[in-house]
Amino acid sequence: MGGNWTKGYRVFSRRRFLTMVGLAGAGLPFFRPVATGKPAKNESPVCIFSKHLQFLDYTAMAETAADIGFDGVDLTVRPGGHVSPENVERDLPRAVEAVRKVGLQVPMMTTAITDPGDPRTEPILNTASRLGIRYYRMGYLSYDRQAGIAETLQAYAPRLRELAALNEKYGIHGAYQNHSGTRVGGPVWDLWELLKSIEPRGLGVQYDVRHATAEGGRSWPLGFQLLSPWIKITAIKDFYWRQENGDWGIQDCPLGQGMVDFQQYFGMVKSLPVRGPISLHFEYDLPGEELGQRDRTEQTARVMRRDLQTLRGMLAGAGP
Repeated sequence: MGGNWTKGYRVFSRRRFLTMVGLAGAGLPFFRPVATGKPAKNESPVCIFSKHLQFLDYTAMAETAADIGFDGVDLTVRPGGHVSPENVERDLPRAVEAVRKVGLQVPMMTTAITDPGDPRTEPILNTASRLGIRYYRMGYLSYDRQAGIAETLQAYAPRLRELAALNEKYGIHGAYQNHSGTRVGGPVWDLWELLKSIEPRGLGVQYDVRHATAEGGRSWPLGFQLLSPWIKITAIKDFYWRQENGDWGIQDCPLGQGMVDFQQYFGMVKSLPVRGPISLHFEYDLPGEELGQRDRTEQTARVMRRDLQTLRGMLAGAGP
């Protein structure tokens, strides 16, 4: 290649090179040419949830994600996110361009969408579709305590069917995240009630095994199997139960240090099979703004690289 080696490829930093050498030493595949044009296709790309790099602009966020070793970015397109819904037609193309410029994908985004009739919904879907984003996470729905559980689900069903039809119009899949707590999606079975009459291509679930474990203990595999036809994207993080001042609560922690049974989970992912983009989350404490942007970025990248390497090992252990 000679002097033209860097043409069409992103020049790797020394830190990026050392990270890849470390991955190779761990027996994990790392080499993939990073073109400045169209990103390479990957059936289940591992993406950074951009919420955790919210302190960086589009360019710095993208470069940091690439430096760490992610395949792509799960962009926050919601109030307070990297892209504001009010400016989606202007800013989402800018954010996507910055990510693709360093050779990464933008297969998914996280939104606050719950209502197809909201005036912000269609511009977001239209813009994302034109940019080639094929998946998005929805916002959350709450139970009406006065109406009751069954009645609340019945009331939401027509809205979700309408949203599914709108998604199909734009060739994009909307996904509701199961989340621990008492909102819709906490017990998981309620999502099946809402989705059982909806085609998976339009609407489904962003499955989060951490939240499923917190709510389901050892029974989460049943809900996972039940929802599997609708699972097109997933979120990964870990936790354990902790007692403080006599009260039990959830303590988020680095990947592999908690109580989520990832061996069983990824075995089920392979066998069902569930495929699609993976969003890696970091809900435990990360370096703060008191460090200054440069030190904060470097220390945050170090933490994220550790969890990413752990996840790569889990995926490799589950087999092709």
